[in-house]
Amino acid sequence: MSRAFVNEDNAAAQADQPVERQVSAQPNYVTPAGLGQLQDKVAELQARHGEQSALGDQADKQQLANLERDLRYFLQRLQSAQVVPAATSNSKVQIGSWVTYADEHGTERRVQLVGEDQAAAARGLINWGSPLGRALLGAQLNDEVLWQRPAGDQLIEIIRIEPT
Repeated sequence: MSRAFVNEDNAAAQADQPVERQVSAQPNYVTPAGLGQLQDKVAELQARHGEQSALGDQADKQQLANLERDLRYFLQRLQSAQVVPAATSNSKVQIGSWVTYADEHGTERRVQLVGEDQAAAARGLINWGSPLGRALLGAQLNDEVLWQRPAGDQLIEIIRIEPT
């Protein structure tokens, strides 16, 4: 048999496997709330995996493969989580701080610096390792910092820092 046919068979088998989720190289700093969310996600995935596994031959193989991939990812994220103490400063931005900043047009925004898995920009939860997070982290009240954005750099001023 030609090797070409063997390789096609292997390729077909691999096509059923979902692409692994990439784990970030940055430290996995999480807020206490972020740790709780990771624990809840792992519990949810384990329950769903158990339900699919209980179906035996009736189980959706693709869904089971996706659940196993997600479980590997979130278990790794949970194991690598480094819980940061609650933000306590009103004068220096920490992971967990709520920060109100103003851009050069005076437009104000309020965001919280959180871990990567907790980030949800639409809710104002910003990854501490994102360009905005890096610009804010460690800044002090009334500081002007440079937010290096793909759309162009922007100066922003720290107006208020609220601990968690």
